[in-house]
Amino acid sequence: MAGVGKSTVGVFLAKALHRNFVDTDLVVQSAEGRRLQEIVDELGKEAFQAIEERHVLSIQIPGAVIATGGSVVYSENAMGHLKRTATTVYLKLPLDQLKARVVNTESRGLAMDSGQSFADLYGERLPLYERYTDVTIDCDGLNHDEVVATAVTRLLDRSQSYRR
Repeated sequence: MAGVGKSTVGVFLAKALHRNFVDTDLVVQSAEGRRLQEIVDELGKEAFQAIEERHVLSIQIPGAVIATGGSVVYSENAMGHLKRTATTVYLKLPLDQLKARVVNTESRGLAMDSGQSFADLYGERLPLYERYTDVTIDCDGLNHDEVVATAVTRLLDRSQSYRR
């Protein structure tokens, strides 16, 4: 979900794990030559999501830490690809904290329906995040370093359990 810290945590997690980092929002912006919000404004939510899906499906970087846009969960194809090729991590944060962090919903590049509130978007996406996650990290009360440390521990524990 926007504002949870996917990109920030992703960069630090990749460094901690000595992995490559990919931010799909940046991939989309670079490939499309415009900001996310411009794509949403010009083409609409569904077209944006199709573009996002296409770029997520094109990512073939084994072992990379990938921070996706929050709307990727609408694509069964993209989420299936990520689940087959990676461990998916859901950074969970209560709505009130997300709302405090995301003050620029009109310019942030959120794939929202016209008139949809941030709370409605959260309610719509929450069950999808929970459906597709392999690892959930409750970020409530944690700073970025603590989230990264928790993620490293949980991912290493998961990796060890597969080796047994």
